[in-house]
Formats: sequence, structure tokens, C-alpha cells
Amino acid sequence: GGVYVLENFLHYLSEKNQEWAKKDKKDIAIAIQGFGNVGYYFAQEAYKRGYKIVALSDSKGAIFSEEGFSPEEVRKHKEKTTSVKGFAGAKDISNEELLELPVDILVPAALESVITQDNAAKVQAKMIIEMANGPVTPEADIILLEKGIYSVPDILSNAGGVTVSYFEWAQNIQGYYWEEKEVEEKLKKIMDKASQLVWENFNSLQENNKGANLRLAAYSLAVRRVVQAMTLRGKI
Repeated sequence: GGVYVLENFLHYLSEKNQEWAKKDKKDIAIAIQGFGNVGYYFAQEAYKRGYKIVALSDSKGAIFSEEGFSPEEVRKHKEKTTSVKGFAGAKDISNEELLELPVDILVPAALESVITQDNAAKVQAKMIIEMANGPVTPEADIILLEKGIYSVPDILSNAGGVTVSYFEWAQNIQGYYWEEKEVEEKLKKIMDKASQLVWENFNSLQENNKGANLRLAAYSLAVRRVVQAMTLRGKI
């Protein structure tokens, strides 16, 4: 789900004449903090699509290589050594240093509140895809907006898991199960539509409020939907 969102926003930003978003996939550098289920699978899916994974981390530290590396090879190394550190051809760095690398995309996929008012000014990524829950604090949001960094909020970019959980519920109710390809197609359709609606709302909000960011766009859209649903049900 997060990779679908990534590709959608790269498309939107390239249409907005953000030159870095127009680069070939192989030249778009991605740094991912976290190498659990979320971080590993994001890295693997992005790598399979041709993006360059230049940094990964776990609780023990991080690695960086300007040339990039295979997430699968890093996984094998971690299984043998219990950490991503020491991976051949990569430099060992700290989790804090990973957040400040000069990359195109930064993916915090581990802990909450890792980008704060204390380090937000040092973030050099051009776009953040939030895959952890609440990795960016409200104070950091203001700084990132002033720096012109697009931060895609967790309620959108990390919605793939709960969406597929809904699919599981729907299949169980029916007693009928879909193939993996069908699940991915249904997920992509939902994530693409959600990305489009948030982007459109963001542009609409910015016409009247230059301080609006993607988080406000996502939250206001969500609140509007809840109000509409409650109205239809006669709750308002």
C-alpha cells in the first residue's frame, strides 16, 4: 500500500514540475528506517519496481550505500548476524543519521515521533512516506512545510494493512477467498483513489491557506466523510 502511495505522489509531483520526481526510478534514492514487516516489505516492493534503496536500519543501527543494495540480501545478512550492520559494501551509520541523509524519499517505518522539532531542520529528503504510526510530530510538520518537504501522513500511506484486513473480513463473511493477485489489484484501486482525493483536497486547501499540508488534507477529508456518514444515518 505504501509503495502504491509513493508512486502516486511521484506522479503528482512530476506533473507539478518537481524535477526530482521526474527522474528514472533507478535514480530515485530511498532511505527506510526500520526493517521489520513494514520496512522490509516496503523496501522489497520498491526495489522490485526499480527504485534504489540506499539506506536501511533496525534497532541496532543502520547502513548506507550511495550505489544502493538488495533488501533481500540485507535480510539474509541480518538472519546470519542479527543486524543489518556490517553488510558488505555499505557504511554503518546510526538511525539518527539515516533520517538526515540527502535522499529523495525518506520512509520512517519503525517508531513514532522520530522526526521532531529538534531534527526536522536537518532532514534533506524531498518527500516523506510515513509508514510508522505518527513518526512526525506536529512541531516537525511546521518545519518540514517551511522547507518544502512533502510529508505523506500515516493515515494514508500506512492504510494498506487495515485495508487488507477488511478484505480478509469480507472474504470470511462470504466464505469465498481471492487469489493474491486479486487482493493486490483491489488494494491498488483503493490506495490510488485515496491518494487522488487527498492530493486534490491538498491543492484546494492551499488555494486559501498556504500553511496547509498533506496531513491537514487527509484529516479534513476523513472528518468530512465521517460527518457525511453520520448525517445520512440521522445522527446529526
